[in-house]
Amino acid sequence: MNLIISGHHLELTPAIREYVQNKLDRIIRHFDHVIDIAVILGVEKPSEKDKRQRAEVNLRLRGNVIHVESFAHDLYAAIDTLIDKLDRQVLKYKAKIQDHQCEAIKRMPETSTTEES
Repeated sequence: MNLIISGHHLELTPAIREYVQNKLDRIIRHFDHVIDIAVILGVEKPSEKDKRQRAEVNLRLRGNVIHVESFAHDLYAAIDTLIDKLDRQVLKYKAKIQDHQCEAIKRMPETSTTEES
């Protein structure tokens, strides 16, 4: 799994990097078929007095990409909200995969034991 953490209009400190990595361990614990994760942290300035912290992630899986973003006034709060949203999406995706694997057997046509000639 590749992890890319980048900052836009923001300096990434080792504390923020470690915080994001520790939070992403929860996602990996639930679903370990992750190809790579790209996390973008930044500050948006809609106006000078209203600064919003932005956190977004692109989680690449086999055949799918999950994109989640979160906004808050504090960067750590934005990361926490982001991880919660991402965790729900990953669990939903995992359940969908598991349901579809069992569904193929259910939909197989039944073969009759007596053949007509």
